[in-house]
Amino acid sequence: MTLMSPPRETPDRPVRVCAPRRTDTVSYPPRGLSHEDAARYIGVGTTKFDEMVADGRMPKPKRVDGRVIWDRLQLDAAFSDLPEERVLNPLDRMFGAG
Repeated sequence: MTLMSPPRETPDRPVRVCAPRRTDTVSYPPRGLSHEDAARYIGVGTTKFDEMVADGRMPKPKRVDGRVIWDRLQLDAAFSDLPEERVLNPLDRMFGAG
């Protein structure tokens, strides 16, 4: 096996350096999510997600032509507004707090 050395530049033959080909691999979360992806994003199934949209706990989707898309930032805000489960510590339970 013979290793080739990189080409050398000469006055009559300049070396061309090609930029690496850029591939558009998504390295950021998409802003718009499909129905299934939106449900998965907040950690519930599609049936529960539909209930949450219907009762206002989750936002309604946007419509882009024939597609229905949920805004990830609106999902984040709605998820942050959900009540947290409050777990009482043993002393609170003992003294009837909460």
